[in-house]
Amino acid sequence: MLINNMLLSKFVGYYEKQVEAWKSDLGAVYDVVSLIIEVQKTWSFLENLFIGSEEVQKELPRESEQFVGIDKEMKDIMAKGCQVLNVKKFCTIEGMLKRLEKIESQLKVCEKALNDFLDGKRRAFPRFYFVSVNDLLDILSNGNSPEKINRHMSKIYQSIDKLELIPDGDRPKAKKMISCVGVESVDFTEPLKLKGKVEVYMQDIIDVMRSSLKKIA
Repeated sequence: MLINNMLLSKFVGYYEKQVEAWKSDLGAVYDVVSLIIEVQKTWSFLENLFIGSEEVQKELPRESEQFVGIDKEMKDIMAKGCQVLNVKKFCTIEGMLKRLEKIESQLKVCEKALNDFLDGKRRAFPRFYFVSVNDLLDILSNGNSPEKINRHMSKIYQSIDKLELIPDGDRPKAKKMISCVGVESVDFTEPLKLKGKVEVYMQDIIDVMRSSLKKIA
């Protein structure tokens, strides 16, 4: 605002070029800092998923490959900031704003693909709608290891703390359900082999819970 007032002054003539440079530099600082904050949030969130999640890499190979390039570009930009250590010099590096705008558009593509992938899983097993994104991704990433999924049972099935699993080759069988309150447990009328994708055997667990309770009652 002060610089704009200077430019409106009738005495600015001698300093006009310098004041215009100040205005340009401060505008660059505002644009780059605002954009890098938003890009950094999205990038740091998606990094755990596209680089840390095997399930996402398997289901979204093209976007995962694209994200590797985004990750490299972002780390290069952040490293440049650590070298420069001056906000004006960093924000006025030629092409910096365009680089960030390109990364932002690429991140939107990756984010949309991820959301479509998660929505597909939620439609296949609607109880996933009530699980946080981070928990859902942990469940999907460990779908081939039901033992690791066991810690999420209370978030998926009401009043169920965990399942008692028994080894059975490559995948265990679910033998009984154990409640969150007290030490109550209910044996399944027949142990259930947890096979297939996680959304498939999660539905199988519901079917066995219902049939077991029906027979017992």
